[in-house]
Amino acid sequence: MRASKAVPETFDTLITGAIVVGTNTQNAAQVGIVDGRVAALLDPREPAVARTVIAADGCILLPGLVDAHAHLREPGLTHKEDFSSGTHAAALGGVTTILDMPTDDPWTATDAQLSDKMALARGRIHVDVGFQAVVSHDLERIAPLHGLAPVSFELFTADVPEQFLFASMDEVVSALKRFARLDTLVGISPGDQSLLMGSAQSDRTGGIAAFLESRSVLAEAVGISRALLAGAATGTRIHVRQINSALGIETWRRLRGMADASVETTPQNLFFTVQDYASHGARLKGSPPLRDKADVGALRDALAAGLIDIVATDHAPHDAAEKAARYATFAEIPGGMPGLQTLLQAMLKLVDEGLIGFRDIARMCAQNPAERFGLGQRKGRIAPGHDADILIIDPRQASDIRNADQVSKAGYTPFDGWSVRGRLTRVLLRGEEIMRDGRLVANGKGLVLTREH
Repeated sequence: MRASKAVPETFDTLITGAIVVGTNTQNAAQVGIVDGRVAALLDPREPAVARTVIAADGCILLPGLVDAHAHLREPGLTHKEDFSSGTHAAALGGVTTILDMPTDDPWTATDAQLSDKMALARGRIHVDVGFQAVVSHDLERIAPLHGLAPVSFELFTADVPEQFLFASMDEVVSALKRFARLDTLVGISPGDQSLLMGSAQSDRTGGIAAFLESRSVLAEAVGISRALLAGAATGTRIHVRQINSALGIETWRRLRGMADASVETTPQNLFFTVQDYASHGARLKGSPPLRDKADVGALRDALAAGLIDIVATDHAPHDAAEKAARYATFAEIPGGMPGLQTLLQAMLKLVDEGLIGFRDIARMCAQNPAERFGLGQRKGRIAPGHDADILIIDPRQASDIRNADQVSKAGYTPFDGWSVRGRLTRVLLRGEEIMRDGRLVANGKGLVLTREH
């Protein structure tokens, strides 16, 4: 099964005894690592020499997860999270690459802001991080931003500050035309500003029902259709953020072939319903809002059928006091929740339930996001030439999810109290062990990543 033309006489590290999982494969193999990259996949019986041998008998090897949607909150919002705390959580949870969203303070809208953010991260991150830039109405900023090779650009169609709001189809198309000949990806958060504003004017009670109405399944479906049609009309590569309704899924299913497009959802959307607001309250408040049981069922069916390209966290922590404060309306509660440390465990829960398999985790949480966001030459696979970002999982053990174990500044997880079959025992980043048995064992080893050309 030798998967390299020239196998070194001696590997830096050799992982033995495990099942190596890829998008289309799940085979017993030894993994040989040299200079931080996978050098060879060897038959389990083939003799090999290494300076370090990791015996992983009976374990599963997954590629390090790539979270395509996270908010590390730095600069400007470091009371909520920062580069160190967020990437610490990621390392403990098996996320070896984070793609950080541009909605900090200030938003990452200029080449100077992106350059400063990259510099701020270097030396302080425990996993690799790629940065995303926001599209503003000053479209002349796109070219210099693109020169710094962010992993994507983000375009918003609802519920953001005016300078970043592209509320009409004309505005969306005008912006996307700037990207048609650029080697990049544009993420679009689906929504409809007119429905949001109309709902706000018609219902001033400010409760959960008003919040749900303002960000309805219709708004999601309209946003998805508009994104796909605009992508088709301009020839721009797009990525649709956070789908979570039956109507949105059906819209995606019917129109997705029209454009070069991918779509994501999040673990919370696969497990929680609107009824869970009664017990979890502000801790589950985010956008899009949770949906009905039928919507969750439709989303799970779409996941199992391969209609969902990427599962990402939308890790968006807040200070505990911010979430616990009293607000005049439900909509005013800061939206978002932590997710980096629990992404793998949530996906293992879906494996436990028989909805997906290990290869689906490799596809939706590693290979697809790496390839879609311009990192596929190095990330997302356990294959010769790729970075040796590897998760060692013991399927014979269970892992418990507890608030007390969370290292994000949010200090909680919506999955508190769950038990999952499968325990992450080690995490390797470019061949170096950064996590063992739930503890960070190497600090600041992450790199700032840029989009491949």
